[in-house]
Amino acid sequence: MNYQIEFRDVSVSYGKDVALRDINIQIPKNEIFGIIGPANAGKTTFLKAINRTLEFIHSAKTTGEVLFDGKNVKQIRNVYGLRRKVGVVFPLPVGLPMSIYENVAYAPRRSGIHDKQELEDIVVRCLQQAMLWDEVKDRLDMLGTKLSGGQQQRLTIARALSHSPDVLCLDEFSIAIDPVTTMKIEDVLVELKSEMTIILVTNLVQQARRLADQTAFFNKSELVEVGPTEKIFTSPDNQLTYDYVTGDFG
Repeated sequence: MNYQIEFRDVSVSYGKDVALRDINIQIPKNEIFGIIGPANAGKTTFLKAINRTLEFIHSAKTTGEVLFDGKNVKQIRNVYGLRRKVGVVFPLPVGLPMSIYENVAYAPRRSGIHDKQELEDIVVRCLQQAMLWDEVKDRLDMLGTKLSGGQQQRLTIARALSHSPDVLCLDEFSIAIDPVTTMKIEDVLVELKSEMTIILVTNLVQQARRLADQTAFFNKSELVEVGPTEKIFTSPDNQLTYDYVTGDFG
């Protein structure tokens, strides 16, 4: 099996608080990998461990190995290159203080693409994939921060896709997006997995069931269970997993 991401005995703590404890997970390429669990289970920390954004948190300490394409991420010298290959969309949108067009074109331009037509094609494609193009195509010069919250979140998705990442990490991406648009984006994600690996953190367990090839259940900083999504939802090995996916958790 050709794994895109591997966690080997990974633990993460913030000072005395343990966020992840002895995590072992293997994520194959070109799959949608779902991560479910209650708040403070370690799901967001899991994503930050992949692209080394934990390094922005002074108190964070990591042990074990996180492998990306077989390489320990701590040993990857070009951390900016790593973060271009691992796009992350967090729950609350963070719009860059520039036009809608420049929000999407910024990363490709920084990577050396300067041909006007090529940049325009990237902007259109990414905005279409994020289900935002029809709403903004006549106002691409408008500040991205002037968009509504849901539109800014979709702009963030478009910006993450503009890197042409190998891995797309989505952390509660639909929290500010209406259900109809969410379903349309879900359809796009299913298509995109032929081009990239998608890691989907969601509190909407049925979203994981609809989209994920495999699903992992986290609770209290630990991996409780991981397996094929249908098994996790119909016949999990752990009673706690069953209680969570059926709504009897707590």
